[in-house]
Amino acid sequence: MVTEIGKMIGSEMERFGVDLWLAPALNIHRNPLCGRNFEYYSEDPLVAGRIAAAMVRGVESCKGKGTTIKHFAVNNQEDNRYFVNAHLSERALREIYLKGFEIAVKEAAPMSIMTSYNLINGIHAANQYDLLQTVLRDEWGYEGMVMTDWFTSQFIPQLQSKFEPIYPISSSTGCVKAGNDVQMPGCAKNVTDLIESVTEAKQVDGIAVTKADLQFCAANVIRTVLKTV
Repeated sequence: MVTEIGKMIGSEMERFGVDLWLAPALNIHRNPLCGRNFEYYSEDPLVAGRIAAAMVRGVESCKGKGTTIKHFAVNNQEDNRYFVNAHLSERALREIYLKGFEIAVKEAAPMSIMTSYNLINGIHAANQYDLLQTVLRDEWGYEGMVMTDWFTSQFIPQLQSKFEPIYPISSSTGCVKAGNDVQMPGCAKNVTDLIESVTEAKQVDGIAVTKADLQFCAANVIRTVLKTV
């Protein structure tokens, strides 16, 4: 049934000229008051993963149409989600919070993945090399594109100043170094930070990137674009 719903969504995407659907979302119902529970599937990672995989298969059965599973990972609350720092063990991360994503990736190979705003054990999800490269690509064999959630690596007071941030926003150089291929929606500072780091071989926000790092991300974007043709 979920696969059939996915096919309907893919058909709508064709009519509206949309290539990537920014869904499905499959974070865990950790708290009944989480502001995104209406969008997430379950408190059980197996249920969440299997439903998401079925949805992805349905949408991507339509030629050139792709999904963006999100929010990768450990998005447990809506308030202050730019700066909340989730502390958890590797076992809890793998057995609960990542398991649904792992199932969706291995069973359905979604075209893209969106990272979450929050930090995980002190590092923004968008800047997590161990999450995006070691686990997602090396262990799970993911070959698609990774994008940030909106304004992850730029400070927007209207969105983020409700809370006094303890941590900085995620960095542009950190996104590229971790294999976060696209920063949405992007700003001039994101560009200049990357150019400065590459051309001057220097750290920006404590992280240095190389031309090869940029080429890796660009290649992932190009491969994804070609799948939408």
